[in-house]
Amino acid sequence: MSTLAHTMMTAARSVDSGLAGSGELDRYPYAEAPAGERAALRSWGGADSELGRASRRGAASRGRGLHGQLVQQLGQMIVSGDLGADRPLVPEEIGQRFEVSRTVVRESLRVLEAKGLVSARPNVGTRVRPVSDWNLLDPDIIEWRAYGPSRDDQRRELAELRWTIEPLAARLAAGHGREDLQQRLADMVEIMGHAMTQGDGITFSRADAEFHALLIQAAGNRMLEHLSGIVSAALQVSGAPVTGCDRPTEASLGHHARIAEALATGDSGAAEATMRQLLMVHPEVERVVPAPREH
Repeated sequence: MSTLAHTMMTAARSVDSGLAGSGELDRYPYAEAPAGERAALRSWGGADSELGRASRRGAASRGRGLHGQLVQQLGQMIVSGDLGADRPLVPEEIGQRFEVSRTVVRESLRVLEAKGLVSARPNVGTRVRPVSDWNLLDPDIIEWRAYGPSRDDQRRELAELRWTIEPLAARLAAGHGREDLQQRLADMVEIMGHAMTQGDGITFSRADAEFHALLIQAAGNRMLEHLSGIVSAALQVSGAPVTGCDRPTEASLGHHARIAEALATGDSGAAEATMRQLLMVHPEVERVVPAPREH
């Protein structure tokens, strides 16, 4: 096994779930809260218990500080409809409910505003914005929708986007001949194979996500690369699978290996076709694949 594979296997064993490594930085770059504010956030007004569990799971798996935890919980409550536009989000009330400082609340609301979930206006306050204003391509919103009432729509929409993005990325990547990225793709296949023999789903998922991110990077299209977060979020969403990539299987591993081989030989047609086969591994995807046209 390569040094890279060994490193990833070791890192994966340091966490008990998800794709976040032990050294991953907090997604929200704010200073650590004072010691007195490090208590776990509490649910607001008896919010749905499943929502609370999802929030705690997300916060724990990413090692987020208070800002990140509050963003996570408020974001999930907004996306699920528990917090609507019928009443303003009062910072003082939020601070009291979750036992955090004004600074934590203020910075958290700024993050949510940047995602399009809320807006703050003079004499109106901070209110939830309509879904049409949300940044639906934001990885956090993708995850929150996947845990909420829109979970089925979110997974279907993700599958449809992947069906559009990744076969094209595979075709383009085969024409660029980036040997450095091709070698890293081969390394990811090796890691996935070793992880599957060891029954290590965490490492398999980490290598799988890296494989797809590298593939889009290898396409050499900046706009496609900008959309890579969609694929990453799709692979991280738990629950009912939307593609064969969610489970370590021989079929999934074989498709990944053939994609890497097609890229190495510059066979763009094979790379695109194999990617479509990979996305079709799970029957759930069949309903999002366009039906063949009648001639």
